[in-house]
Amino acid sequence: MSPSEEALRVQMTDLCRSLFQRGFSVGTAGNVSALLPDGILITPTNSRLGDIEPGRISKLDPSGQHVAGDKPSKEVFLHQAFYETRPEAQAVVHLHSTWATVLSCRQDTDPSDCIPPLTPYVVMRVGTVRQLPYVMPGDPASGDLIRSLNGACSAVLLANHGPVVSGKDLFSAVCAAEELEETAKLVCALGDTQPRTLQEDDVAALRLKFGSM
Repeated sequence: MSPSEEALRVQMTDLCRSLFQRGFSVGTAGNVSALLPDGILITPTNSRLGDIEPGRISKLDPSGQHVAGDKPSKEVFLHQAFYETRPEAQAVVHLHSTWATVLSCRQDTDPSDCIPPLTPYVVMRVGTVRQLPYVMPGDPASGDLIRSLNGACSAVLLANHGPVVSGKDLFSAVCAAEELEETAKLVCALGDTQPRTLQEDDVAALRLKFGSM
Protein backbone atom coordinates (compact mmCIF):
# COMPACT_ATOMS: atom_id res chain seq x y z
CA MET A 1 0.00 0.00 0.00
CA SER A 2 1.38 3.40 -0.98
CA PRO A 3 1.93 6.11 1.67
CA SER A 4 -0.68 8.31 -0.05
CA GLU A 5 -3.31 5.55 0.08
CA GLU A 6 -2.51 4.87 3.73
CA ALA A 7 -2.87 8.59 4.54
CA LEU A 8 -6.18 8.78 2.67
CA ARG A 9 -7.51 5.78 4.60
CA VAL A 10 -6.63 7.46 7.90
CA GLN A 11 -8.21 10.75 6.79
CA MET A 12 -11.40 8.96 5.71
CA THR A 13 -11.58 7.20 9.07
CA ASP A 14 -11.19 10.47 10.98
CA LEU A 15 -13.75 12.39 8.89
CA CYS A 16 -16.29 9.57 8.99
CA ARG A 17 -15.97 9.35 12.77
CA SER A 18 -16.48 13.11 13.03
CA LEU A 19 -19.62 12.98 10.87
CA PHE A 20 -21.02 10.18 12.99
CA GLN A 21 -20.21 11.78 16.33
CA ARG A 22 -21.89 15.04 15.28
CA GLY A 23 -25.07 13.32 14.13
CA PHE A 24 -24.72 13.63 10.36
CA SER A 25 -25.04 9.84 10.15
CA VAL A 26 -26.86 7.35 12.37
CA GLY A 27 -26.73 3.57 12.54
CA THR A 28 -25.18 2.15 9.40
CA ALA A 29 -26.54 4.92 7.17
CA GLY A 30 -24.29 6.80 4.79
CA ASN A 31 -21.16 6.05 2.80
CA VAL A 32 -18.02 7.93 1.79
CA SER A 33 -15.53 7.38 -1.00
CA ALA A 34 -12.37 8.90 -2.47
CA LEU A 35 -10.44 8.38 -5.69
CA LEU A 36 -7.01 6.82 -5.90
CA PRO A 37 -4.72 6.66 -8.93
CA ASP A 38 -5.50 2.94 -9.12
CA GLY A 39 -9.13 2.80 -7.98
CA ILE A 40 -11.62 3.92 -5.36
CA LEU A 41 -11.69 3.70 -1.57
CA ILE A 42 -15.22 3.40 -0.15
CA THR A 43 -16.66 2.67 3.27
CA PRO A 44 -17.84 -0.93 3.74
CA THR A 45 -21.48 -2.01 3.62
CA ASN A 46 -23.42 -2.29 6.89
CA SER A 47 -20.80 -0.34 8.80
CA ARG A 48 -21.24 2.65 11.09
CA LEU A 49 -19.23 5.65 9.96
CA GLY A 50 -18.12 6.04 13.57
CA ASP A 51 -16.50 2.60 13.59
CA ILE A 52 -14.58 2.66 10.29
CA GLU A 53 -11.05 1.20 10.48
CA PRO A 54 -8.41 2.26 7.92
CA GLY A 55 -7.38 -1.25 6.95
CA ARG A 56 -10.96 -2.46 6.46
CA ILE A 57 -12.04 0.29 4.06
CA SER A 58 -13.04 -1.29 0.76
CA LYS A 59 -10.92 -0.78 -2.34
CA LEU A 60 -12.18 -1.15 -5.91
CA ASP A 61 -9.99 -1.24 -8.98
CA PRO A 62 -10.69 1.10 -11.94
CA SER A 63 -13.12 -1.45 -13.41
CA GLY A 64 -15.14 -1.55 -10.17
CA GLN A 65 -13.91 -4.93 -8.95
CA HIS A 66 -13.51 -5.38 -5.19
CA VAL A 67 -9.81 -5.96 -4.55
CA ALA A 68 -9.19 -5.21 -0.85
CA GLY A 69 -10.87 -4.53 2.48
CA ASP A 70 -14.39 -5.40 3.55
CA LYS A 71 -17.33 -5.69 1.15
CA PRO A 72 -18.06 -2.24 -0.34
CA SER A 73 -21.18 -0.17 0.20
CA LYS A 74 -24.16 -1.20 -1.90
CA GLU A 75 -24.44 2.47 -2.94
CA VAL A 76 -21.17 2.40 -4.87
CA PHE A 77 -23.12 3.25 -8.06
CA LEU A 78 -23.78 6.76 -6.74
CA HIS A 79 -20.08 7.37 -6.27
CA GLN A 80 -18.97 5.90 -9.58
CA ALA A 81 -21.49 8.05 -11.45
CA PHE A 82 -20.03 11.26 -10.02
CA TYR A 83 -16.47 10.19 -10.82
CA GLU A 84 -17.46 9.33 -14.38
CA THR A 85 -19.28 12.59 -15.09
CA ARG A 86 -17.35 15.17 -13.04
CA PRO A 87 -13.59 14.95 -13.70
CA GLU A 88 -12.94 17.44 -10.90
CA ALA A 89 -14.62 15.19 -8.32
CA GLN A 90 -12.14 13.31 -6.16
CA ALA A 91 -14.45 12.32 -3.30
CA VAL A 92 -18.16 11.67 -2.68
CA VAL A 93 -20.19 11.78 0.55
CA HIS A 94 -23.67 10.24 0.82
CA LEU A 95 -25.55 10.90 4.06
CA HIS A 96 -29.03 10.45 5.48
CA SER A 97 -28.64 13.68 7.43
CA THR A 98 -31.88 14.84 9.01
CA TRP A 99 -32.72 18.19 7.41
CA ALA A 100 -31.59 17.37 3.87
CA THR A 101 -33.61 14.17 4.10
CA VAL A 102 -36.61 16.19 5.29
CA LEU A 103 -36.36 18.27 2.12
CA SER A 104 -36.13 15.08 0.06
CA CYS A 105 -39.50 14.00 1.52
CA ARG A 106 -41.37 17.28 1.05
CA GLN A 107 -43.71 17.60 -1.90
CA ASP A 108 -42.99 21.33 -2.23
CA THR A 109 -39.25 20.88 -2.79
CA ASP A 110 -38.27 22.22 -6.22
CA PRO A 111 -36.57 19.25 -7.95
CA SER A 112 -34.61 21.56 -10.26
CA ASP A 113 -33.16 23.63 -7.40
CA CYS A 114 -33.61 22.05 -3.96
CA ILE A 115 -31.42 24.45 -1.98
CA PRO A 116 -32.06 28.19 -2.45
CA PRO A 117 -29.07 30.57 -2.27
CA LEU A 118 -29.68 31.70 1.30
CA THR A 119 -25.99 32.20 2.10
CA PRO A 120 -22.85 32.74 0.02
CA TYR A 121 -21.36 29.57 1.48
CA VAL A 122 -23.92 27.18 0.04
CA VAL A 123 -23.32 28.77 -3.37
CA MET A 124 -19.53 28.52 -2.98
CA ARG A 125 -19.35 25.01 -1.55
CA VAL A 126 -22.38 23.21 -2.96
CA GLY A 127 -23.96 25.02 -5.90
CA THR A 128 -27.25 24.00 -7.50
CA VAL A 129 -28.75 20.82 -6.06
CA ARG A 130 -31.13 18.71 -8.14
CA GLN A 131 -33.60 16.22 -6.69
CA LEU A 132 -33.65 12.82 -8.35
CA PRO A 133 -36.64 10.44 -8.38
CA TYR A 134 -36.84 7.70 -5.76
CA VAL A 135 -35.23 4.36 -6.49
CA MET A 136 -34.55 1.52 -4.06
CA PRO A 137 -31.23 1.86 -2.18
CA GLY A 138 -28.50 -0.09 -3.94
CA ASP A 139 -30.27 -0.02 -7.30
CA PRO A 140 -27.78 0.80 -10.11
CA ALA A 141 -30.50 3.02 -11.59
CA SER A 142 -29.49 5.66 -9.05
CA GLY A 143 -26.14 5.93 -10.79
CA ASP A 144 -27.86 6.26 -14.15
CA LEU A 145 -29.92 9.18 -12.81
CA ILE A 146 -26.75 10.99 -11.75
CA ARG A 147 -25.13 10.29 -15.11
CA SER A 148 -28.16 11.80 -16.84
CA LEU A 149 -27.15 15.19 -15.37
CA ASN A 150 -23.92 15.06 -17.41
CA GLY A 151 -21.89 16.52 -14.56
CA ALA A 152 -24.05 19.65 -14.23
CA CYS A 153 -24.27 19.43 -10.41
CA SER A 154 -21.77 18.61 -7.69
CA ALA A 155 -24.60 17.53 -5.37
CA VAL A 156 -28.00 15.86 -5.64
CA LEU A 157 -30.86 15.04 -3.32
CA LEU A 158 -32.27 11.53 -3.64
CA ALA A 159 -36.05 11.65 -3.13
CA ASN A 160 -37.09 10.12 0.22
CA HIS A 161 -33.48 9.16 0.84
CA GLY A 162 -30.86 11.88 1.33
CA PRO A 163 -28.01 13.93 -0.16
CA VAL A 164 -25.03 12.88 -2.26
CA VAL A 165 -22.24 15.45 -2.52
CA SER A 166 -18.97 15.42 -4.46
CA GLY A 167 -15.87 17.54 -3.91
CA LYS A 168 -12.41 18.29 -5.23
CA ASP A 169 -10.96 16.28 -2.34
CA LEU A 170 -12.26 14.35 0.65
CA PHE A 171 -12.18 17.26 3.09
CA SER A 172 -14.00 19.54 0.63
CA ALA A 173 -16.69 16.92 -0.02
CA VAL A 174 -17.34 16.49 3.70
CA CYS A 175 -17.51 20.26 4.25
CA ALA A 176 -19.91 20.63 1.31
CA ALA A 177 -22.15 17.88 2.71
CA GLU A 178 -22.19 19.68 6.06
CA GLU A 179 -22.99 23.00 4.38
CA LEU A 180 -25.86 21.43 2.47
CA GLU A 181 -27.29 19.95 5.68
CA GLU A 182 -27.09 23.26 7.54
CA THR A 183 -28.73 25.13 4.65
CA ALA A 184 -31.50 22.52 4.50
CA LYS A 185 -32.04 23.20 8.20
CA LEU A 186 -32.38 26.92 7.45
CA VAL A 187 -34.90 26.17 4.69
CA CYS A 188 -37.01 24.12 7.09
CA ALA A 189 -36.69 26.68 9.89
CA LEU A 190 -37.89 29.47 7.58
CA GLY A 191 -40.98 27.43 6.80
CA ASP A 192 -43.64 29.25 4.78
CA THR A 193 -42.02 32.67 5.12
CA GLN A 194 -40.66 34.52 2.12
CA PRO A 195 -36.91 34.44 2.83
CA ARG A 196 -34.47 36.96 1.40
CA THR A 197 -32.15 35.03 -0.92
CA LEU A 198 -29.03 36.24 -2.69
CA GLN A 199 -29.71 38.09 -5.93
CA GLU A 200 -28.80 36.53 -9.28
CA ASP A 201 -25.89 38.96 -9.69
CA ASP A 202 -24.56 37.99 -6.26
CA VAL A 203 -24.76 34.29 -7.11
CA ALA A 204 -23.06 34.86 -10.47
CA ALA A 205 -20.23 36.80 -8.81
CA LEU A 206 -19.66 34.03 -6.27
CA ARG A 207 -19.58 31.36 -8.96
CA LEU A 208 -17.17 33.43 -11.05
CA LYS A 209 -14.78 33.88 -8.14
CA PHE A 210 -15.07 30.54 -6.36
CA GLY A 211 -16.16 28.14 -9.10
CA SER A 212 -18.85 25.48 -9.03
CA MET A 213 -17.61 23.35 -6.10
